[in-house]
Amino acid sequence: MLGVDLGLLAGSGPEGSVTREDVQRAAREGTDRSGYGFQEAGAPAVGAVASPSGTEERIPVRGVRKHIAAAMVASAFSAPHVTEFLQVDVTETMAAVRRARELPEFADVKVSPLLFVARALLVAVARHPMVNSSWDDAAQEIVVKHYVNLGIAVAADRGLLVPNIKGAHALPFAGLATALDELTATARAGKATPADLSGGTITITNVGVFGVDAGTPILTPGEAAILAFGRVRDTPWVHQGELAVRKVTTLSLSFDHRIVDGELGSAVLRDVGSMLEDPVRMLAWS
Repeated sequence: MLGVDLGLLAGSGPEGSVTREDVQRAAREGTDRSGYGFQEAGAPAVGAVASPSGTEERIPVRGVRKHIAAAMVASAFSAPHVTEFLQVDVTETMAAVRRARELPEFADVKVSPLLFVARALLVAVARHPMVNSSWDDAAQEIVVKHYVNLGIAVAADRGLLVPNIKGAHALPFAGLATALDELTATARAGKATPADLSGGTITITNVGVFGVDAGTPILTPGEAAILAFGRVRDTPWVHQGELAVRKVTTLSLSFDHRIVDGELGSAVLRDVGSMLEDPVRMLAWS
């Protein structure tokens, strides 16, 4: 046993196959080659490298994390990102969340502010279809999707996953709550399938669960927009002409400026904010 992990070895044989010489060379050298961190049998575990100030750890980039990294780099350097921000008084939405939890239709699902954000974005997409589209570089066309596969960014043990709710635009409110609950539970359990992770058209990332007010989210590859939902906190706010403590959040919308210009991006963000300020608008605009 030479103690060489073949899964980490860059082969020099035909089509990248690993040869006997590759294994023997890696065992002899016991040093990092091309960022893979090979080591001799009996050497300290990969990552435990002595240094004057302590130790270092090297983590091979592979699997889901490698795929996510490549996708984010491709997105960041292929689509010109623009991000806009909007602070919103969501006091009425938080009250609606509490009331919805008491309804029998939501007895078996988790009702959170994210549910109302998701519904508001779906309504905004129906009002502004161009935000739910993609750029086909080969055909030099913009592909407008008249359906919504709503992506929800989920922090899982495997890394950041973005499964999506297929046909979210056609779901009733209670159905959307159930789909959202099931999707996030599946992703966090590491059971999301390739089908769950493909075909998304627009995404929401809930950075508020990490105690963060706002962010500049990177587009999911192939999508034109992503909405970040920040934490909800008590904030001094002018309400009906008087200073009051209100529930306030920050929304951030990043979009592909090849498809979505500032006017359209602002309209979408403003619509989502208006519906979260007054949830009745979701009914009026649906």
